[in-house]
Amino acid sequence: MRVEDFVVQEDGTPVQIAHMGEPGQTRLDVVLLFDVSGSVFARFDFEQQAATAFLKAIFRPSDTVAILCIATKPEVVLRPTPSLADSLAGLARLKPSGASTAFYDSLIAAARLLAGTADPDTRRVQIVLSDGEDNISEHQLADALREVQQADCLFYSINPGGPSIRLNKVSLRGQQGMEELAAQTGGYAFLAEKLQDLEAIYGRIAVELQSQYLLTYYSPDAKADGSFRRISVRVPGRPELRIRSRQGYYPTRSPSRH
Repeated sequence: MRVEDFVVQEDGTPVQIAHMGEPGQTRLDVVLLFDVSGSVFARFDFEQQAATAFLKAIFRPSDTVAILCIATKPEVVLRPTPSLADSLAGLARLKPSGASTAFYDSLIAAARLLAGTADPDTRRVQIVLSDGEDNISEHQLADALREVQQADCLFYSINPGGPSIRLNKVSLRGQQGMEELAAQTGGYAFLAEKLQDLEAIYGRIAVELQSQYLLTYYSPDAKADGSFRRISVRVPGRPELRIRSRQGYYPTRSPSRH
């Protein structure tokens, strides 16, 4: 793909792309979030193994990884590090607990962690292993979505709950919330049919991260007034392609990316 293939609009106004990062070549700052609360799933060791294989597949020396637990309060297990060995050791330290689930508070904590460390040419990614159910957060879905968008994060979630979540309103609402976060940021919300699907799902996320383009442009509206700006991305010459990108952003003084 060439930069000329993309058509980007902000609030309906065409913009000129200033820079295009090659697929998979731009740095990754990743936060892995693990639900260790009372709704945690039985085979936590299997979940750790799948995440370990994922990190080994995607990690490059320029990347950073952080690890955060979703429990009664967000817990930063590992601050952003460029060390794969430290990242794998952080995963090994995770233990399930019987705590409550501050899901949205944890997403906000992860977004702020990313916003404080990443530079403008970095892809910032949250990858969440959880059912998305929340029973104690001070914040709501809309608050979490705004924080994730302000931090310019891609949001991916993996729900190991299986098809049975559709029989429970609380479980279904949790999955729908994660789907909304993913749709608005250009990520994806996966629902595993069975626990053994986790490795394949992590594999799909790895493939996506290695094939993404990072486009940068300067907004035609220079006012940093805090209003939400909508973004659309098309590739008119390739109608067979399905484009997934962030749906908008809150302006800062930096160039806009998606």
